[in-house]
Amino acid sequence: MHRLMRLLAIPILMAGIFSCGTTSNEQSFDSSKLARMSQEEVEKVIEAFIMAEDSSTILIPEGFYDLSTQLILDNKKAVTIKGAGMDKTVLSFRNLKSGGEGVKIVGNNIRIEDLSIEDAPGDGLKAQHSDGIVFRRINVTWTNGDKSKNGTYAIYPVQCKNVMIDECIASHSKDAGIYVGQSENIIVKNSLAFGNVAGIEIENSDNAEVFGNTARDNSGGILVFNLPGLPRSDGKGTKIYDNEVINNNHENFATGNGDGPNGNTITMIPPGSGIVLLAAKEVEIFDNRIHNNKTSGVAIASYQITGFPTDAPNWSPYTTDIYVHDNSYERKTLSMPDLTRELGQLISVHNAYGPAKTQDIIYDGIWDTDLSKTIDSNPMRICIQEKGIEDLHFTRFYLMDGQDHIEAFKDYQIFQNCKVDVATDISGVAAL
Repeated sequence: MHRLMRLLAIPILMAGIFSCGTTSNEQSFDSSKLARMSQEEVEKVIEAFIMAEDSSTILIPEGFYDLSTQLILDNKKAVTIKGAGMDKTVLSFRNLKSGGEGVKIVGNNIRIEDLSIEDAPGDGLKAQHSDGIVFRRINVTWTNGDKSKNGTYAIYPVQCKNVMIDECIASHSKDAGIYVGQSENIIVKNSLAFGNVAGIEIENSDNAEVFGNTARDNSGGILVFNLPGLPRSDGKGTKIYDNEVINNNHENFATGNGDGPNGNTITMIPPGSGIVLLAAKEVEIFDNRIHNNKTSGVAIASYQITGFPTDAPNWSPYTTDIYVHDNSYERKTLSMPDLTRELGQLISVHNAYGPAKTQDIIYDGIWDTDLSKTIDSNPMRICIQEKGIEDLHFTRFYLMDGQDHIEAFKDYQIFQNCKVDVATDISGVAAL
């Protein structure tokens, strides 16, 4: 049983009453109006991927392509895959009989742009072991009625270097819409993520900047996680700025264990979460509009709060070196934190402002006692410099007792008058 489950005593009936969240059935356009391409035209696209040579361009004309096989670009260099536009070229994998991803890319200096991908049984668009990968004006979505049967990730670069995601749309994935994992040198900008469990997620990655995006109507808007047991351990160095993180109150429809450790963890995100840090290192959050997320605007948590094992090599469960400043917060009127997830129950019942109060910033208050016997010295270097913080709902929890004992404090002063320098260099990615 998870740590929080032992600590909380919330009737299941209450959780059911307040579990309703917003739904997002919005599609960026109606692909059913596009001309259906012939089987011969579909085969030409499949052949173009198979026969692609280095430094070539795969042009996919306007139309709806009903594919029953994956599109795989394997170990190529300097290839461009280009459609006629997100609302003009659609690759549908609804009838895919084998394989998981719709489109899979392995190679260096690859560009994919101006098309849409629908209804892949697994991930929509995956890139792996690639150095120099650009996703530009790509729309990935699912059109199924039952969202729990949707794919895991929409746009999914993993174990990559020099990643650019620009002007993309990701929706209705049962994990993360835009997910960058175990990678380095990353830009996610000018993109829209909606209707997912997690809108945008940076996981176990180094040197990332996430800016100019809109994350709305997800369960959680933007996530920075470090999970144990992965080939790349503690990622660090993420800047999140100039984003719209609004109305992320969608139900959490993640199911089962999923794929890997995050499949477990993502099910725990309470609807109404704006920005969530979990075992994150060196993160700066600034100049964002964090509005109308019913549970919390910014949640700062260490991995211990999950109740999962925390012993893993070259990895720390603590969230450290966080700088939150100059953001705009608005709390959703006449709403209350989610009660369907344990973290939401904690926030709702034990916050420092009274039951059922949305929080702008929460910190689980878990610290490394090898560094300090008390939290008063701010051993995890959590720095909060928000304007008008005295008017915000800030709660720091005490969860260290282990004796079914929880406390909540408004003591934001501990985390004032400090600054964390988060260094990122995205010049190489920006040139892609």
